[in-house]
Amino acid sequence: MEIQEFERVTDAFTQFHAFFAPTFGRKQWRQRSQHYLQGLLVQAQERKNAENLAETVPASPRVLQRFLTEATWNDQAVTQQLQRYLAPRLADPEAVFVVDESGFPKQGTKSVGVARQYCGTLGKIASCQMGVFLAYVSPHGRALVDKTLYLPAAWVKDPARCEEAGIPREAQIYQTKPQLAWLLLQRAQTWGH
Repeated sequence: MEIQEFERVTDAFTQFHAFFAPTFGRKQWRQRSQHYLQGLLVQAQERKNAENLAETVPASPRVLQRFLTEATWNDQAVTQQLQRYLAPRLADPEAVFVVDESGFPKQGTKSVGVARQYCGTLGKIASCQMGVFLAYVSPHGRALVDKTLYLPAAWVKDPARCEEAGIPREAQIYQTKPQLAWLLLQRAQTWGH
């Protein structure tokens, strides 16, 4: 890559991150978000964990891990900003929203929403988390624009387990996957997309 091309890519990344940085709150977390995003973009390994990402950015694995576990930032504000960013780039009268679910194999009982349920990733019933995802597809491109975690009925019926897992009381409501999909669509519409 020639120096002019590298500078162009660097400038584009800086502008991209600047669009999202305010959603991460404190200056320290805004800087860590930049390092984390840089690591995700340039790390070639399939597993993108803090140790692998730290090999490519000026931050330790512990600092990157702390960004994910201790930084207080509003996930919905980041998602809303993502939709603002993508709207002028992907908008088209022929565009559609696409909703789908996806399973993430998980062992143990502590991760939020883990239950024995059908996991399409594995093609069988297994211990997993389920997410519902909203994508926007247009002739100009496609992107995931929102997501939510499915909370099985067994979790909702066990308030102590929900509390231990850090699920806020207002989120301890059972909703089917179609209801969650509808919520994502309504949220995109509320945000003007």
